[in-house]
This record gives sequence, structure tokens and C-alpha cells, in this order.
Amino acid sequence: MNEGINVAGIYVDDQDAALAFYVDKLGFRVHTDVRNGPYRWLTVQHPDQPSFQLGLFRPGPPIHDEATAQTLRAMVAKGAMPSLVLSVADCRASYARLKALGVEFTEEPVDRYGSVDAGFRDPAGNGWKMIQAPKSAG
Repeated sequence: MNEGINVAGIYVDDQDAALAFYVDKLGFRVHTDVRNGPYRWLTVQHPDQPSFQLGLFRPGPPIHDEATAQTLRAMVAKGAMPSLVLSVADCRASYARLKALGVEFTEEPVDRYGSVDAGFRDPAGNGWKMIQAPKSAG
């Protein structure tokens, strides 16, 4: 029986830097951090979504050979991977708070299609859109 997605992963070049970013700046918490030799299974959770984990995975063995891992790290650093989306109640307030924490923004908050969104990157280069949902009419 299919019960939904539990973990989705992104590639990072430095798991410790990624962990510090997601926990200290975005407010996620560590779910799992285990090692098997050089391999590290590292996942974090948003505090409001306890059933979903975001994997912070370093390309390399046992899944990738070194040439593939190097290519993947370069693609992430260039911002070539699909953006992730973070839902927020107030995009402008979240932007100000995260910018003060040193988050690298690629786009300031913009009104678009009834919502407000901004763009930022994690230390590896993964792109994020931070989106405030449109106010419901009523």
C-alpha cells in the first residue's frame, strides 16, 4: 500500500555546512544523522511537517563514481537543479529575518499572481522559492 513520500533528497557538497544552514537559519531540526563508513545519511525536518524529511546527501559512493559525483556537485553549485519551495505566512518578514541571518537571496520579495515570493540559495547552490500564499477572498 502506498502511504506517500517520506524522504526527498537534495545534493550538497558539505553536509556539515548544509546542516548548519537548514537548522540554524531555516529552523529545521535533525531527524537522522548516521554514518556507514564514509557514507552519511543525513535528514532534516521542518518543524511543522514531522512526517516528511529532506535528505542532505553528498554525491559519491556507494551511489556515484567520483566523476559523476563531481559533475553533480558542479551542477548544484551552478543552480541547475530544480528549485524547492518553502511556504511562509509573511514573505517580506521571512525575507528580512533570513537576510539578517546571512541567507543569500537571489530575488527580493515580489508580488506575483496574488502571492508574494522571493528566491534564495543554500550553501551548496540549491535554489529555493519562498512563497506566501494569496490571501483568500472572503
